[in-house]
Amino acid sequence: MDLGIRGQTALVTGASRGLGRAIALALAAEGARVALGYRRERAQAEEAAEACRAAGAPAAMAHRLDASSEDDVGRFVDAAARQLGPPTILVNNGAVCPRGPATSVERAAWDEVLAVNLTGTFLLCRELLRRLGEARSPGRIVNVASTAAFHGSTSGQVAYDASKGGIVSLTISLAREAAPLAVTVNAIAPGLMLTDMMAEKYRADPERYLARVPLRRLAAVEEVAAAAVFLASRQASYMTGTVVNVSGGLLMG
Repeated sequence: MDLGIRGQTALVTGASRGLGRAIALALAAEGARVALGYRRERAQAEEAAEACRAAGAPAAMAHRLDASSEDDVGRFVDAAARQLGPPTILVNNGAVCPRGPATSVERAAWDEVLAVNLTGTFLLCRELLRRLGEARSPGRIVNVASTAAFHGSTSGQVAYDASKGGIVSLTISLAREAAPLAVTVNAIAPGLMLTDMMAEKYRADPERYLARVPLRRLAAVEEVAAAAVFLASRQASYMTGTVVNVSGGLLMG
């Protein structure tokens, strides 16, 4: 099935590993040119870009990005437009997640999480919307929220949860504003995923996690990536302001 993604330029943040890498690869497999934003892990990001080319991307590039910096955001989008062509797809996946009880969260840590996760998502959305508006071009924005935005976490990540709740509200607000531009803005809310970081905890106590999920397993990152790619496709052209729950039933109550 042709998803209408082939030949487009897609921006994916937090793309050096985990879910971001899986999303970049899935877009590449649909024939997108992919710009992978990374915060620190250059070698992993370059490897992911090479994997995107091997998966079918006509071109792919890795570019360092501090999403909380307006200048960095501009440079990232400029570099992608120059090397790959004007971007029409944006997937905001980059995030930081310090852990600890709310009573021990330092103000600096709170500020960093909100700056990277929420403000960074806004800055990237704003940059793409400005460019799509000037070009009178349709586009797709997919923001990565979390089921934690709706039920909170049990692992002491109050700043992260708050930032993801903000992303849900931001998605809905931007969807209304971007609709006249023929730009859709949606979000995915992943639940528990079998990432490299989660795998060790899961192996140590699998029942702790499985007991919370009606489907009795953790998601593979590829399953969550598929939802992001669907929202970036023409099959989702009449969906905007939607938050897609990809959690194995975790949000059923």
